[in-house]
Amino acid sequence: MRTAALEPELEPGLEPEELTETKLTGERRHDTCLLNAEVRERSFVVMVMKRSRVLALLAGGIFCVALMSLYRMLELMQGAELQHAGNPPVVQEDEELSRLQQKIDRLEHLLSDNNRLVATLRDSLIPRKASWEKEGEGANVSSVSIHSSADELPGCRSAGNMKDGADGVQLLDVYDLLPFDNLDGGVWKQGFDIRYNGNEWDEQPLEIILVPHSHNDPGWLKTFDLYYQDQTRHILNNMLIKLSEDHRKKMIWAEVSYFSKWWNDIDEQKREMVKRLVGAGQLELVTGGWVMADEANSHYFALLDQLIEGHQWIQRHLGVKPRSGWAVDPFGHSPSMAYLLKGAGLSNMVIQRVHYAVKKQFAQQQTLEFQWRQSWDSSPRSDITCHMMPFYSYDVPHTCGPNPSVCCQFDFHRLPGGRVFCPWRIPPQPITEQNIQERALLLLDQYRQKSRLFRSPVLFVPLGDDFRFVESSEWDAQFNNYQKLFDYFDQHPELHVKAQFGTLSDYFQALERRLSAADTTLPTLRGDFFTYADRDDHYWSGYFTSRPFYKRLDRMLEATLRATEILFTLTLAEMRRFHGEGRVVAGFPADEHFQRLTAGRRSLALFQHHDAVTGTARDPVVVDYGIRLFHSILNLRQVLQSSAHWLLLLDKSLYHHDQSKPFLLMDDVISAHDALPQKTPHVLSDEPRPLIIFNPTEQLKTSVITILVDSLDARVVDAETGQPLAAQISAVWTEPSRASTEAFQFSFVAELPPLSLVVCHVSKASAGSSHRAQYTFHRRGNTPTVNTKQFQVSHVTGPDADKPVSLSNKHVQIWSSLETGLLQKLRLESGLVREVKIQFLWYGTRTRGNPDKSGAYLFLPGEEGAQLYSSSKPPLVRISRGPIFSDITSCYQHFTHTVRLLHLEGHAGKSLEISNLVDIRSEKNHELVMRLVTDVANGNRFFSDLNGFQMQQRRTLAKLPLQANFYPMTSSSFLQDSVSRLTLLSAQSQAVAALRPGELEVVLDRRLQQDDNRGLGQGVTDNKLTASLFQLLLEERGGGTQDVGGASVEHLSLLAHLSSLSLCHPPVTMVTHSNTKLPKLRPFRPLSSSLPCDVHLLNLRTLEDAQKAESPSQEAALLLHRKGFDCSTIPKPAPVCTWSVHEEVNLADLFSPLQFRSVRHSGLTLLREDDNEEPPRQQQPPQVTRLRPMEIRMWNYASTCPLKV
Repeated sequence: MRTAALEPELEPGLEPEELTETKLTGERRHDTCLLNAEVRERSFVVMVMKRSRVLALLAGGIFCVALMSLYRMLELMQGAELQHAGNPPVVQEDEELSRLQQKIDRLEHLLSDNNRLVATLRDSLIPRKASWEKEGEGANVSSVSIHSSADELPGCRSAGNMKDGADGVQLLDVYDLLPFDNLDGGVWKQGFDIRYNGNEWDEQPLEIILVPHSHNDPGWLKTFDLYYQDQTRHILNNMLIKLSEDHRKKMIWAEVSYFSKWWNDIDEQKREMVKRLVGAGQLELVTGGWVMADEANSHYFALLDQLIEGHQWIQRHLGVKPRSGWAVDPFGHSPSMAYLLKGAGLSNMVIQRVHYAVKKQFAQQQTLEFQWRQSWDSSPRSDITCHMMPFYSYDVPHTCGPNPSVCCQFDFHRLPGGRVFCPWRIPPQPITEQNIQERALLLLDQYRQKSRLFRSPVLFVPLGDDFRFVESSEWDAQFNNYQKLFDYFDQHPELHVKAQFGTLSDYFQALERRLSAADTTLPTLRGDFFTYADRDDHYWSGYFTSRPFYKRLDRMLEATLRATEILFTLTLAEMRRFHGEGRVVAGFPADEHFQRLTAGRRSLALFQHHDAVTGTARDPVVVDYGIRLFHSILNLRQVLQSSAHWLLLLDKSLYHHDQSKPFLLMDDVISAHDALPQKTPHVLSDEPRPLIIFNPTEQLKTSVITILVDSLDARVVDAETGQPLAAQISAVWTEPSRASTEAFQFSFVAELPPLSLVVCHVSKASAGSSHRAQYTFHRRGNTPTVNTKQFQVSHVTGPDADKPVSLSNKHVQIWSSLETGLLQKLRLESGLVREVKIQFLWYGTRTRGNPDKSGAYLFLPGEEGAQLYSSSKPPLVRISRGPIFSDITSCYQHFTHTVRLLHLEGHAGKSLEISNLVDIRSEKNHELVMRLVTDVANGNRFFSDLNGFQMQQRRTLAKLPLQANFYPMTSSSFLQDSVSRLTLLSAQSQAVAALRPGELEVVLDRRLQQDDNRGLGQGVTDNKLTASLFQLLLEERGGGTQDVGGASVEHLSLLAHLSSLSLCHPPVTMVTHSNTKLPKLRPFRPLSSSLPCDVHLLNLRTLEDAQKAESPSQEAALLLHRKGFDCSTIPKPAPVCTWSVHEEVNLADLFSPLQFRSVRHSGLTLLREDDNEEPPRQQQPPQVTRLRPMEIRMWNYASTCPLKV
């Protein structure tokens, strides 16, 4: 059901404000409540006719409760006055008059607040009433609560104000309208017959911009290096020669990873030639990213980081700024990428892989070119001009026009005698004087048909494919034959066509010129282009999960890189302040560390390629990616350890860098690119051993830190205060029912200030002094034998074996099945109870009779759908209870599943930690799914995130096949109704769906034996033992949603944002190399307080020295993201951090006592100065700047960093 939020009907002439301003006496209060009762009764009669009963009762309740509250306050005030009865009469009279005046002032203030509350409610109900009456039933239920969040959560109002537009196209509405009937369109199979009269271009000639390109995958069937050696370097070498021969020849290039590698191989003379070609507009670098990134699985940190890496390289070596985006091969497109491109200074972009039915609809409506706007933004600030290619592919047969058999004849690389041919069996012909007329008119017919799909007479035609222009002969064949055709067009003005080679900038400049001359604007579009289908029911939702081990490794590198960037930048700043001369400490390997940082940035950037993080490369290529990620994590850890070493030393002169014997070591070890991290046991003694904890987040955190120790009895104290920290000892289970006798988990609670390095001391404790976890085991029909003598163990037998097991902390209580160990129900401290059942299921693929089966790209499940997971042996269920955490672990054949409750005071205790250790290497053509089955009444709607940057509403549509209703989930998804919201947060990307009301499922791993005919040539059978980590958060709701073009725009709650931050950026634990002769350490606390709850420190990135390559400069980039947060879920008690309604922030206040100097705003990739969005504000300090909800902004600064202890 759509929101039933209607304006309550009041007696004619009686407004809510008049009710509240009535003279407040006891008798009048009673009359007013009776009046409200009459109003409610009258409203009820009207609402039976208008279906608005709920909101009328709601509004009546508001007035009565509000007025009763005001009278109660008056009574309390009067009671307080009795305490002063003993004062002299004159003094008492003066005091009473003064108190009466204060009382009246306070009452007026309360009445004003109440009026504003009621007015806000009334204004919000008017459009909702119209919306509900128009749309009827069948939509998601979401009501406006009486608890307006405007006063309690002022920051969320700013986010809400940005969601008020309804112009343009909303893709969700397009999906509702499309029949998805897949009719045969003739020569354009997925389209329709295109007709024209021939005189359409008499007044405005058709202008053709033919754009040569070569799509170079940085890894797919071959590794990055092998592709470069075999193909890419030859393409670029020939490009340099051929473009220099003729100023009319042009080309675009996208992948800076390849371009930079080639640049390193060429001499200075060739580099100058490249610069001349770029300056002359013959060669254009488009998008400018390190790779052409995937837009489904990649987190926005990594998307932006690979853009920064590419743009910084281009600016340093070529001195230009990319202006147009080029994304022809990512398997679906995200508005998050559009936002980042616009923020980086790009004005235009081209996309290709969009559902064929959407392309057809847009072509029919001439909306293939549009202004892509963010769903949460009502202004055009984020708009970017987008061109959607209309046909099946970006190759030549599918780009000149609707008929691929004709277009293939104009791919002159396929001339007879070559290795590539036209599958339609009509080969190209070299252009000669004898055939040029026939050939030119045949090609022009395709151009004209294609142009009828657009609003302007300028036509963009790509010329290229994967790894094209390797050989010199291809350059000659394409350019010479097309130039003959272009010359023919010029020689026949009666054709009203002009054609030329060009770049994306050439095309978009011509488009803007033509649109301006015709006084035409492009439509506005909101939404995303997932899930992609290229034909029939072949939906590309499989790659949302393929190779989940490496998707998790990707996020581990991302978190490590961000933590290292921040700590390295703070270290350099503090060193320069320490010396006072802008120098770093002698012996600190700043250059080597910066080179490790750069290599880490580029490894993460390379893995964002649309055949890397997607899991769609061949096995040897995946190994190559994995080794790069693994080595980068190890190298970044060296930088992190070395930086922390210097910052922690009380006596800085004692710093000595010895890479063979580092002062600090990581708490865990990663032994190989395909191995999970393993914690290293620590040998304890009576001598305290320092333990270092780095909090990489901008928030004060209460965290549970777990290390392995060799003793059953341990203690930990804060090194600064000597105060002991709450802790527990738990078993290390080497097998489901066998505990280690040599290692034990030691978990304790630590308070971690933002961006701080905290020092704790761990040592042995007296025997029996440590709190030990207690264990309960159960397995149906077969009581397990438990091997442990160190921990108390019990078994559940008899009638208790049929009862659910319950765990609780002060925030939440859970019930799980004792037989399966899986969650069944959840109860909040407030009393809200929700059924939340966890299930595991298998998906198979289509049977042998159907040649189309699931593979790396496609998800093509069998007709039977999901089958409930079953095992020949019942699971072993292990229940742990302790003072720090309690959990329930279920051990199945293919996975180990744990749900954990933390016994913490803050927000960390409000969510459930869910972890799965999955191993499906014994399976064939199976996909393992974790499903939540709840009683949340969400209808057919749910929300999943796009790149961790924003939430996108999803609608499960029965007219689409099952696989079409799966979407990418980078970090979060939620179900909600008018009462509650259930949010699933994840530490890795995967596919998500809500196939039935109240259900939410994520795909954990997939093992598929066959290729899915998308070019890979293999299945997905290189599965690993894979860990996946989630948090589950249930919240009460007290507000409603806002609509944009019929689609509600939602954000995560503040609590969900904070939980996701902790999940994705956990504390980093380090230990000293040894206990002997340790120098004195002191904690490092760079910030005096947390940043506001909704302001995320995206990065603090040291920049490269402009004068000395591969060395750090004294400048750094500060990236902040102000997150939009939900108004309807109010955290109680409020988090420690604060938030504000104001759009302006003071950087000096946010980061006190850090000192910034020469701060200047930049684009998101540091290529441009302040973009003139903001009017000049000379009256404000230079570090006061605007940061709107959802905005990411970057500042370039030099810093000093006073140490705060």
